[in-house]
Amino acid sequence: MPADSNPATARFALSPEDRETFYAAQRRNRRATWRLSLLCVIAAVIMGLPLTLILTPLFYFLMMVAAEIINQASPLPTAFWETMHTLARQAAALSQNLSNSRPVDPNLLISGLLVLFVPGIMFSLAVWIGVRALFRSGGIGGGLLAMQAREPDQRNLKELQLADAAQEMAIAAGLPAPRVLLIEADAANAAAIGSSPNDACIVVTRRLLDDLNREELQAVLANLIGSIGNGDLSIAFTVASVFESCGMLVTLINAPFGPKARGALWNILKYVFRRDPGGTRGAAADTVAALLCRNLELGHDDIEQLFDSGRKPNIFLKLVRLVFYPILWTDIAVQLTLWMFVSMMLGPCIALLWRTRQYLADASAIQLTRNPDSLASALEKMEQDRGPLPGTSWAAHLFVVGPGSSPSRSLPPRDQMQPAAAAWTKMGGNVPASVMSGAALSASDMQQLRTEMISTVRAASQGDAQARARMMMFSHFMASQRHETAKPASSTSSEGIQANSILPFHPPLKRRLKHLQRMGAHVSADAIGKTSVALRVFTLVLWLIIGPLLAVAAVLMLVVIAMVIMLNLMLMAVWLAAIHGLFGLLGTP
Repeated sequence: MPADSNPATARFALSPEDRETFYAAQRRNRRATWRLSLLCVIAAVIMGLPLTLILTPLFYFLMMVAAEIINQASPLPTAFWETMHTLARQAAALSQNLSNSRPVDPNLLISGLLVLFVPGIMFSLAVWIGVRALFRSGGIGGGLLAMQAREPDQRNLKELQLADAAQEMAIAAGLPAPRVLLIEADAANAAAIGSSPNDACIVVTRRLLDDLNREELQAVLANLIGSIGNGDLSIAFTVASVFESCGMLVTLINAPFGPKARGALWNILKYVFRRDPGGTRGAAADTVAALLCRNLELGHDDIEQLFDSGRKPNIFLKLVRLVFYPILWTDIAVQLTLWMFVSMMLGPCIALLWRTRQYLADASAIQLTRNPDSLASALEKMEQDRGPLPGTSWAAHLFVVGPGSSPSRSLPPRDQMQPAAAAWTKMGGNVPASVMSGAALSASDMQQLRTEMISTVRAASQGDAQARARMMMFSHFMASQRHETAKPASSTSSEGIQANSILPFHPPLKRRLKHLQRMGAHVSADAIGKTSVALRVFTLVLWLIIGPLLAVAAVLMLVVIAMVIMLNLMLMAVWLAAIHGLFGLLGTP
């Protein structure tokens, strides 16, 4: 029998030029993962070259200061000073030959490059290895505490079905059943967190259970299980450790300037040395991780406090500023380099890599469920009902859709469903029995009301004028209610690792739906949206204008970074000479 004559197969049949099996999609995305991983390594190396060139003089500066101090108490061997002088002469000779465009002896070039780059490389690698080991020992307990995640309610049928569906998908994938937790949030979303399949945990918002049917919920869980089985948790942990290591470098350099960086280092020390009463070690790990991510921001408060405090400096403050002035330029050079290369190069490369992993998870979900339509409809509903998730900024990239406000999102949170139900009935909606009697909303009435609201939102998005008018009136009413009962929102100081990239980590919904359509999902043309020829031409012309400007801006930024690096090298050299002269006057050989 031909494949097209089978009803079960014909339902997902597409034209030959668009057809792609989930096996082919998985192979394609795995190949793309290797290519993008290589691109990320190249970007990290390119970023590391100027970064290590900045860190090397700081390394020698601190080492020489320590050596001079130790030498006062116990004289160091003469061979140590001869070695340091030899290294200094090699670096100076290499710099002089390169600046004067003279031919450089290969041996001098190799030894000079080793002197300039190896200390910074070793220091950066040590920081990365230490940060990675530090946070791996913390586990995910702190993240779950920050999310205020809870166990499924055994008395609630939907929450019990959630745990059963997750176990079914784990068995189908041949993985250990992950722990399933729920968070009360005014958004429909889910994430898989952890460092490996052995400690994986699936976190689901309670609203997701209200918005999705069983097949759609199963597809979302299959997506997360597929992500766990594909090794995305390990990749996500490595990616996070890279950004946290950059934050650690900035924190270490900023420590002399003010209390913010020193507070972060103090929290790290407490995390390392204290015991774990009541599972607080995981909480401390995520607190420290958030601090390190925040310290990647350009323009650190500690520097402003020391060098631009707004008060008249006394003699002591002037002396402190003079002592820390070379380190100030090191800090500026490090922050400029990290901001430039992380935001413009490394961050986007990692974002593209993570998008590929999400496409791979979608294909794995179809392999587990054999139902691409359910995953497509689930993604559409989650996109319509997405929103901010308090306490999850550190794991924003791990969610199925990106947390944040959606333009079409109009449904009220669960704790406002009672007044929302009364307002909905006044605007022509169906009247739940509990509203008529004045009693509290039952679970079935709440589900009925939310289902009707969701269908009205969809009708409004498809052009139904009556539905749009109802939703506008209802949105204005709920906005006034929120304004009256609003509480001061705590400002989030960090958006996690996604804040370090100009490119979002989550692929656009239209692109994900196109990938699912190639694997058999029936997606409406409105959901995918075809770009008109005029818009494509306009976009191309715009890029032809903006592209050269961005290239010029990038070159200018590189010139600024190079100038700051050269100034940093000069200041460090002056201070090393000053230290040698000072201790020479004190009798140091």
